[in-house]
Parts: sequence; C-alpha cells; structure tokens
Amino acid sequence: MSANKTVFFITGVLLVVLGIFMLVPYSLQILYEENSHSFLSSAFITIFIGVLFILGNLEKEHRLNLQETFFFSTLAWVFVAAFGSLPFTLSTLDLSISEAFFESMSGITTTGSTVISNLDNSPKSILLWRAIMQWLGGIGIIVMAIIVFPLLKVGGMQLFKMESSHDVEKIFPRTAEVAKTIISTYLILTLFCGFFYWIFGMEIFDSVAHSMTTIATGGFSTHTESIGYFKSSNIEIIATIFIILGSIPFISYLKFVRGNSKIFFQDVQIKGLVYLLLISVIIMFLYLFFVNYESSLLDRLRIASFNVVSILSGTGYVTDDFGLWGKFPLIFFLFLMFVGGCAGSTTCGIKIFRLQILLVFFKNQVKKLIYPNSISVTKYNDQKISDNFITSIIVFVFSYLFLFMLLAILLSITGLDFLSAISGAATSISNVGPGLGDMIGPNGNFKEVSDISKWLLSFGMLLGRLELFAVLVLFFPSFWKN
Repeated sequence: MSANKTVFFITGVLLVVLGIFMLVPYSLQILYEENSHSFLSSAFITIFIGVLFILGNLEKEHRLNLQETFFFSTLAWVFVAAFGSLPFTLSTLDLSISEAFFESMSGITTTGSTVISNLDNSPKSILLWRAIMQWLGGIGIIVMAIIVFPLLKVGGMQLFKMESSHDVEKIFPRTAEVAKTIISTYLILTLFCGFFYWIFGMEIFDSVAHSMTTIATGGFSTHTESIGYFKSSNIEIIATIFIILGSIPFISYLKFVRGNSKIFFQDVQIKGLVYLLLISVIIMFLYLFFVNYESSLLDRLRIASFNVVSILSGTGYVTDDFGLWGKFPLIFFLFLMFVGGCAGSTTCGIKIFRLQILLVFFKNQVKKLIYPNSISVTKYNDQKISDNFITSIIVFVFSYLFLFMLLAILLSITGLDFLSAISGAATSISNVGPGLGDMIGPNGNFKEVSDISKWLLSFGMLLGRLELFAVLVLFFPSFWKN
C-alpha cells in the first residue's frame, strides 16, 4: 500500500510540473491576444489534481519495488497524455476527446502524428504546447523522474534503464549528478539548435518550437508543410545534424563530459548508426539519381540525407511527398521506421544495438554450422552477452513484429486501406509520425481516421515509447504475485 502511495505521489508531482509548463503557452495567449484562457484553465485543473495526489499520498518514507516502478512508468505517461490533452480539448480547434488525446499522446511519445489539418492558422499557444510536449517526452520526463526519485530515496536509475533500454553504468556516483548532466546536455543542444535555426532564417517562435521537437526527434512543426515550408537547404542541414545528435545515447555525452573524448568513435552502437545512415543515404541518393529526380546532385544528396535521417530517427519531418517518388522509397522507409536510433537516446523503434547483437548471434550460428565443434562467444562493445540476454532480444523483436501485425489487422478492420493500416501501425509503434499513402502520408494527417483507430494508434504509441513489455507485463497476474 505504501508503494502505491508512492506511485500516486510521484504522479502528482509530475502533474504539478506539467501544469506549470502549461503557463508558458498561456503567456502567448496573452501576448497574441488569442482571447482564450484554455491553458490557464488546464493548468489550474492539472495542478489541482496533482496537489490532491500529493496530499492524499503523503508518507514518511517513499519506496518502490519493481512492480510499482513498472506501474508508475505506464501510469505517468497515460496521466501526462490525458491531462496534456486538456488544452487541445478546450482550445478553439474544435477537437474531440479522442483527437485531443491522440494529439497529446503523439506529442508526449515524440511520435509526431497529428490531427490538426491547418497548422499555419492554428493558435501560437497550441503550436508551442505541441513542441513542449515533445520536448518533455523526448527526455524531459525521464530526467524529471530521475531528479524526483533520489529525493524520495527510490531507484530513479531503474526507470532510466527501463525507458531507454540502455545499461546506464556507474558513470557518476549519484543519480542526481547523472540527471543534472543530462538536463544540461539536453538544454545546451536545444539552445544551439534554436540559435542556428534563427541564424539561417527562422523566426524566433519557429526556431524555439522546432529546436525542441528536433532534439526530441519528435517532428511536430508549426507549419503544415513541416520543414519544407521554409524552403531552405541550410535549415534542412541544421535539422539533419541536430536530429543525429538527438539520436546518440545521452550516456555517451556523460562519458564525454567525464573525459572520454573518443567515446563517439569507440561506441559500437554509434558506429552502427553512422554506418546505417551512410548506407541508407547512398541507396536513396542512387535511387533519386537513376529515376531522374529533378534536382542537382547536391540537392539529391541533401534530400536523401534529410529524409533518411528523419525517418530512421523517428522524427518525421518532411520536405517533400516521398510517396510520389515511386514504390521503392515506400518500402525502404517502412524498413527504416522499424530500425530506429540508438538506445538511451530520444529515438524509438527496435534500436540499433538489438539488431547489432542479433547480427553477431546470426554469424555465430552460421559458424557453428560450418565448424560444429567450435566455441563462439557473442560479444558487444567488448562485453560478453549472455544467452538469456540474446533470448530476451529475440523475444522483443518477435513481439514487436507480432504486435505490429496485430495492430495493422485491427486498423484494417476499422476501415483503413492496406497501405494506411500497415504504415499507420508502423508509425505508431515505432513513434515516427507521418505514415504512407494519401490519407496519413507526408501531405496528410490522421484527422479522417476513425475514433476507434485513433485510440488503437494511441495505445500503439504508448507501447512503442515504453518498449512493449513495460506496459504488457502489467496485464499478467503472475507479475504482481512476485
């Protein structure tokens, strides 16, 4: 009972923090005379409920076991998404409850799918709130949990491991110091990104909003045409660079701060990301070259680089409707959606390190067929990988693909066409953003999708963000008996 009190106490703290963040777009409502107090009302409701949670669950000592940690992880994301949807519900956009929750869940999970069809004429406050939600979802909420947990004398690092799927190692002696460094890194990257956006032509508001969604690899834009609205090669290059920086494990930044200047060249996962990006960019560049895409060679390279990085990282920025490029880009980008970036970064998907370990395991299995008496050891980053860990990765990938197919089937039952159902399921569980096809493709949105589909997609986003098992394990009675 004490553990449950801790869960709701921390959830209350997060709601209070969320409510305070709502006051930022409220200042824009006043500045731009939007004649709406939706954010003030939402902030009041959110903070009020958060305070009730805190006062109702006060304890002298707060502790969490494994079960409650998983429970809190899922509960926090659901509650933040639910209360984060209030500004959308109360806004002048006339969004239904399902649409508002979908938009909020898409934001907090850094998916980037949207139901808002006319972003250019949407209130500035709403556009900023979408960016804030993705910024918080990218790493902010995780960091806040890491800060709160040590104060309550609970294992904050455990949550960080679960949500990032990365072995955090004992880089610093205290969790609070890790959290401080992560916050600093995240803020510095966001500020630099916004500065360069502004230098190369974005207005202040656009640069602020896009810097938050870029570092978070979220993809929410302030314009319907996304990054393509600015028609600037420099802005595309800046976006590409900082998306990659957001796709790198933040643990690597911590190691760099500690004096390991070669970490970005030594980490196997980072090198895997770079190799995959280079190969994918070359493939897409050659495709655009041979199909006589109407642009110069440098433009083709830039377009190929931007779209590959955007899709692979799960950011979902677009500059062009790649659905018009032919059939191959659709299949290729669908593959990249599943891959994702590095573990411990703001990206989602299956993650590079899992595919790398599976590749090493596959090579060892082939060697055993050729040399039956040989002894092979699976290593990753010069560390031995246990059979149990390999088994868990195989189970994860299988579950990932199974749930993707199940979600696609359910979406097709609700009335979506084949391409929309397949890409919708992929973009949801991989937290990418735009799907494929005319309805939910780069030039479309999820407005016309049925309410049932929106709820299914929202659940898929949650599963993808918390990497399946953190949510699914809650539905197994045996988990709670241990």
